[in-house]
Amino acid sequence: MTNTCELTVGQLMAESGVAFGTSGARGTVVAMTDRVCHGYTVGFLRHLETLGEFAPGNRVALAGDLRPSTPRILAACAAAIRDLGGVPVYCGLVPTPTLALHAFAQGIPSLMVTGSHIPADRNGIKFYRPRGEVLKDDEAGMMAQPVAIAARNFDAQGALNVTETLPQAIEIVASYVERYRQAFGGEALKGKRIGMYQHSAVGRDVVLEILEALGAQVTPLGRSIEFVPVDTEAVREEDVRLARDWAKKFGFDAIASTDGDSDRPLLADENGEWLRGDVLGVLCARQLGADRVVTPVSSNTVLEETGAFAVTERTRIGSPYVIAGMNGQIAAGGTRVCGYEANGGFLLGSDVAGLSALPTRDAVLPIVAALVAAGGGGLSALVASLPPRVTYSNRIENFPTATSKAILAELEEGDTAAQLARIEAAFGAVAGKPVAIDRTDGLRITFASADVIHLRPSGNAPELRCYSEARTADRARQLNDAALRMVREDLAGTVA
Repeated sequence: MTNTCELTVGQLMAESGVAFGTSGARGTVVAMTDRVCHGYTVGFLRHLETLGEFAPGNRVALAGDLRPSTPRILAACAAAIRDLGGVPVYCGLVPTPTLALHAFAQGIPSLMVTGSHIPADRNGIKFYRPRGEVLKDDEAGMMAQPVAIAARNFDAQGALNVTETLPQAIEIVASYVERYRQAFGGEALKGKRIGMYQHSAVGRDVVLEILEALGAQVTPLGRSIEFVPVDTEAVREEDVRLARDWAKKFGFDAIASTDGDSDRPLLADENGEWLRGDVLGVLCARQLGADRVVTPVSSNTVLEETGAFAVTERTRIGSPYVIAGMNGQIAAGGTRVCGYEANGGFLLGSDVAGLSALPTRDAVLPIVAALVAAGGGGLSALVASLPPRVTYSNRIENFPTATSKAILAELEEGDTAAQLARIEAAFGAVAGKPVAIDRTDGLRITFASADVIHLRPSGNAPELRCYSEARTADRARQLNDAALRMVREDLAGTVA
């Protein structure tokens, strides 16, 4: 009789409900037991063994965000690294791109414990190979890995039976700060007065330090002991009000912030109006002189309308797809390749403008690049110089993924004519006649007016996201509100 449970990561996933989303494995804190997190980490490292990227004695870097559950999960991951003969290199509670920059430079695997923007009752683990993010093909390889879990190591609730201590954290922040100081110079933001909305972002002090290193005068704002789920794609109404109030009170040139693990930016102009992440991505790419830009299908079409880029490519939503697109553009001969997401996270595929490639989401680069591009004219004027296309996004929280998928399936039933007729019946009263459907990721509908409604189940949480696009901010929000209302009040009932 054995005291060891043999199963694969895929079976562990089905048993726990902790699944891969658009970026790493995520689930409720209750489901992410030490046993589950240990198993995922074992599967990750065994997958790397098959690729020749991990062996006993190798170092593995790990870091985390400021969620209450993060230290426990880090300890479980460190135990798994040791159990496979690896050496955990604890990098502290630092931004995801800070960890990635260090690990890529060292050529070692790494993992980040973070749930990004989602509430504190959830968390996740994001995995990195020695030179880049774990992509979708890697997820399949990880799921197939056997995980031998010794029952004696965990109690009945899946907690480690022994207290796991992390090694002393190494200092990696300095190189991340220096990256931007060298690329932009110590006076790039001289004369700028910037508010730093810190809340519970793990990079709240690091980003402030970078802005000051570039010459800005920075005022910390809104620091929180409790975890605040700031979503850069669906900015909370309280954060909208805060930014406007701070701008009026202090007369800032801009207000900067990030999400929980500080890989997605938030940047408000001098009026306290938050810039959309996909607009920020265009401004950053243009400032860097990129010629090939990859972004998900949900991003604003201002990218193409600017005419600033030789090649643009649209992908499914999620950084793994953007990275795969960038890799393809580089293979095709691109030398100034970048990507961004609607949430604002910016990915640098090539060495560009004095910056080494960093093919993972970064919050600092788009913030700094936009501020530099604005010069003395202000961010609002910079945004106003772009073609008039405005996006807005929101979500229905606690909305079962199965219901979301059923709604989309019903709208897409039949041939194209039947689909367009069904969509017009659902949304025509507010959006008019639908003329095109894009199924790259979710259901993206373009109407005769050039308005856009895009519905997509979240890959990270039980939410239905809606992205809308129009020529004005008011119209984009009106479309979004109406579409979500119709989903809740009309469409959800037809698939119940």
